[in-house]
Amino acid sequence: MVVKELNRGKCKTYLVGCETTRNATLIDPLREHIDRYLALLAYHGYRLAIVIDTHTHADHRTASFDLHELTGAEVVMHREAPAPRVERHVTDGDTLFLGELALEILATPGHTPDSMCIHVDGRVFTGDTLLIRGTGRADFAGGDAGAQYDSITRKLFTLPDATIVLPAHDYRGNTESTIGEEKRLNPRLVGKSRADYVHLMENLGLPLPTQIQEVLQPNQSAIDDDVLKFPTLAQLNEVRQLAPQEVQALGTGTAGLVILDVRELDEYVGKLGHIPGSQLVPLRELARRADELAPLKQRKVVAVCRSGVRSSTAAAILTSMGFEQIFNMKGGMLAWNDAGLPVERLGSSPELPVIPANAGIQAQTALGTAGSPLARG
Repeated sequence: MVVKELNRGKCKTYLVGCETTRNATLIDPLREHIDRYLALLAYHGYRLAIVIDTHTHADHRTASFDLHELTGAEVVMHREAPAPRVERHVTDGDTLFLGELALEILATPGHTPDSMCIHVDGRVFTGDTLLIRGTGRADFAGGDAGAQYDSITRKLFTLPDATIVLPAHDYRGNTESTIGEEKRLNPRLVGKSRADYVHLMENLGLPLPTQIQEVLQPNQSAIDDDVLKFPTLAQLNEVRQLAPQEVQALGTGTAGLVILDVRELDEYVGKLGHIPGSQLVPLRELARRADELAPLKQRKVVAVCRSGVRSSTAAAILTSMGFEQIFNMKGGMLAWNDAGLPVERLGSSPELPVIPANAGIQAQTALGTAGSPLARG
């Protein structure tokens, strides 16, 4: 196995390669270094098979989606990741095979809900869950310090002490540590109870990442379009949230309630399905279809996406457009499915109906008649 850190900076990207098959993965690649990655892969004769983001990043643009377009490499993220265009979602205990290498996925929520670590051949790539003599912050983007403490102490610290720790960030010039060293020397964890750790993390007083407005929501949505102006964090924090059960109780088929699904078409008709009666307007089209959506301003609207992140962005945008009764469904279609609530899925026909952006919001109903029938799940 070959392991190389490629950025030589505070943000770390790792190349992991199988020397037998020459298949490789990049873990947490930066968009600004795509040319470097491709040149290095070509020079050493590796084929990029997998691209992995250990979580949704808030301080740099991910290169994962661009690398998929350039090389065909499969984009892998945790099941809770909000972004579209992820070819494979993984959960705790899953294994990714890279040639002769077996990469074990460890779900480690806390820094973000979709945080995960990768354990392979005596090494663990810890993302921003566990740093060298530190831990990733847990005060925004759905962070949860208590969950992070559990992830570290109940999962990472159960690995052998000799396991090499390779984090996604380091600000002190360190390159690696071990699980044993972090158990003994990490000042945020040594001698700390769960309550102590939560108190510490809630009072760090750290400033937000300098590029968070330009980075976080584009990474969450895989959208790079100047037409769509992303809301500020303050606007996002004002979005009213409803649990899936509360949305169901409002009556998803009633005339007064609009369920606005802001995912991409392939997601809408994909594995998670969609809420019966929902209307599809992808987030990337929201600004362009403002006039079409205007008649809905006086109605109660619930925005929905995969995990509740992109739909929060949509709800904040719609609020700025004058929607007064706009809500976000917390947890998105993941939570809706986990709650066992009714969904609709497109049948097995290979011909998927396409909804033109200018066809009017009610063109959505064509999904029920064109191609193949909707099947309730």
